[in-house]
Amino acid sequence: MKIYSHINTGGFSNTYLIANENTKEAIIVDPGKISEGLINQIEENSLNLVAILITHNHGSHVSGLKTIMKIYSPKIYGADYEIAGDATNVITGDGSLRLAGLSVKYISLPGHTSDSMIYQIGNVIFTGDSISAGKLGSTNSSYSRHLLRHNIDEKILSQQENTVLFPGHGPPTSVGAERKFNISISKE
Repeated sequence: MKIYSHINTGGFSNTYLIANENTKEAIIVDPGKISEGLINQIEENSLNLVAILITHNHGSHVSGLKTIMKIYSPKIYGADYEIAGDATNVITGDGSLRLAGLSVKYISLPGHTSDSMIYQIGNVIFTGDSISAGKLGSTNSSYSRHLLRHNIDEKILSQQENTVLFPGHGPPTSVGAERKFNISISKE
């Protein structure tokens, strides 16, 4: 598995391309902007884009969806029907999917938004806006903040220290680094 990161300068959000080198299939996480570089990576590696995973329905994470759907025909997965209407494969709760020859766990993690999901492939978690390097995701109430913090403790920080976190914004981090250095976590 190879992971390629692309930045959407409009919302400074990350889009990830996950390539299975054995099956030549790919997944995109949070298509905030579809750049020429992203399309070139798909085409130059002769990848078949089979799925799009949405961590939550905010513009900077889904604004490239219409563009990618004009070029490819992947299945779209997320917890909000409004992401793509009838084209959305709505997932709720926790479960797993087999996509691009990979086992993908989806885990509901409300707090930042009610439809927030994280996706785990092996020892990698795509966290959306729930947590990023050094901070927790934003919330709109003290209840949402409490819920987010509880869910992060149970579903992310409970993972092994070497689990890599690919957030919706900012650089990659790890569970171990967040346990030690995330001020938002240590203050609470």
